[in-house]
Amino acid sequence: MKQSNILIPTLKEVPSDAEIKSHQYLIRAGYVRQSARGIYSYLPLAQNVKNKIEAIVREELAEIGATEVLMPVLQPAEIWKESGRWDKYGADLMKMKDRHNRDFALGPTHEEMVTDLLRDDINSYKKLPLTVFQIQTKFRDERRPRFGLLRGREFLMKDAYSFHSETETLDATFDDMAKAYGKILDRCGLQWRSVIADSGAIGGKGSREFQVIAEVGEDTIVYDKNSDYAANVEMAEVYYEAKPSTAAKESLTKVATPGMKSIADVVAGLNVPIEQTIKSLLVQADDEVVMVLVRGDHEFNDVKLKNMLDLDTIALADETVAMTVMGADYGSLGPINAPAEMKIYADNNVQDIVNATVGANESDFHFQNANHGVDFTVEAFADLRMVQAGDLTPDGKNTLSFAKGIEVGHIFKLGTLYSEAMKATYLDENGRQQPFIMGCYGLGISRLMAAIIEQTADDKGLVWNKLLAPYHVHLIPIKPADEAQAALTTEIEQLLKENNLTSLIDDRKERPGVKFADSELIGLPVRVTIGKRAAEGVVEVKVRATGESFEIEVAELVAKINELLN
Repeated sequence: MKQSNILIPTLKEVPSDAEIKSHQYLIRAGYVRQSARGIYSYLPLAQNVKNKIEAIVREELAEIGATEVLMPVLQPAEIWKESGRWDKYGADLMKMKDRHNRDFALGPTHEEMVTDLLRDDINSYKKLPLTVFQIQTKFRDERRPRFGLLRGREFLMKDAYSFHSETETLDATFDDMAKAYGKILDRCGLQWRSVIADSGAIGGKGSREFQVIAEVGEDTIVYDKNSDYAANVEMAEVYYEAKPSTAAKESLTKVATPGMKSIADVVAGLNVPIEQTIKSLLVQADDEVVMVLVRGDHEFNDVKLKNMLDLDTIALADETVAMTVMGADYGSLGPINAPAEMKIYADNNVQDIVNATVGANESDFHFQNANHGVDFTVEAFADLRMVQAGDLTPDGKNTLSFAKGIEVGHIFKLGTLYSEAMKATYLDENGRQQPFIMGCYGLGISRLMAAIIEQTADDKGLVWNKLLAPYHVHLIPIKPADEAQAALTTEIEQLLKENNLTSLIDDRKERPGVKFADSELIGLPVRVTIGKRAAEGVVEVKVRATGESFEIEVAELVAKINELLN
């Protein structure tokens, strides 16, 4: 393929709004162009890479028995209202009306659509289990689109859905999908981890994320270097071993703490160890306000409380609620003299504190020597804090490691969450109607492309492997008009084609330096330069990934390229 026939608008300068490597190089190397914030056009090179990623995905999903469908982007509001997500999904759901004033959504995901699609046709347990998938454009009205393809408002995703009559087959499909994702990421040449995750807006119980390790990742993953344990930071389990203090419990004392609004202020002002302080937080848990206690040096984990109490919504209560419910500002809240009906939950480590410093529920006052079971009671102790540096792994044997990750995939066990809400049922072996047991499995195609670049690109541009490269070989005749160079370029192109190798020929009337710089940017695995020794049948080969270069006779070229690619 001649480069002059392809739209590859390379740039010398880094775009001002491109903050990360993948965003910068995708634009500079002429792979994508932005239409609006978070919305991109895929130019020919990106389209080639995208097609190759999709081919890998299709191959691995076919291996586990998933079949491809294609569902509408435009989804009627009625099915979202059936599931209860029309109002619950939030501002990310792009809504619109047609000319008849009917409500629709641009699909951010397809749980409702696939349930509606199959509930009329899959009516017997004999047709189950069944797994379908699609590769489809998705839409989410991100508050802050950024990082190019990593966080867009329009993006490409593979989403799969499985339907079951037994939890055992759901578990098997979930495991098969996890293995398929692992193979996909391995074939893409990535370093990744599968981590325990929260189901979030999708719902259901039991989910795993697939995280590509990268410094620009917006997620923090926590893992054990010596085992397979890994979790999203919000789901990471805190190892707790009871270490009750042996100190004698002292009498409760009320002290004035004017201007001390934070734990740091209290620690400095009262000269107490931070480990002996308790933070008191008011949480709006669905329709109820509850109090959560964590040690002063720990951070509350709202996801853990949400899952423990099986809540739909959770948020920290604001200052107005604190003053209304507790009669004190946020800096002085505490469990002593809290309203009798208020439930108090505490992190496990709180029960080890003796003679704690807590807010007095009176502005600018605190209590010292507060003890649970004596001065206040707790509804339940549980793991309610974020893991932090130095924490042990869940088995207590090693120290947790932390890394940044890009979430490229997420798989869920939905159970009957959608089928019950949408009355999607089948007849079991006894002729009784039962709700489908479901799973769903997402993999970001466009996000995966960006994640690959974050791990593989260098300071000169993109670096593709054989399976993903838009073309295998970049042919660069120094003087395309030179008869010997032109003839040898054509000969090499034909040789490569006969050996199932694709090539991009830079036939532009540009200086060699421009061609070489663009070649580095574009990132094809092998560059072959046809220059002054063309009449002798000798060319220069350069390996993009390593920078290695050497001269070789054309007769040996194809064998050498195959060796390099493999």
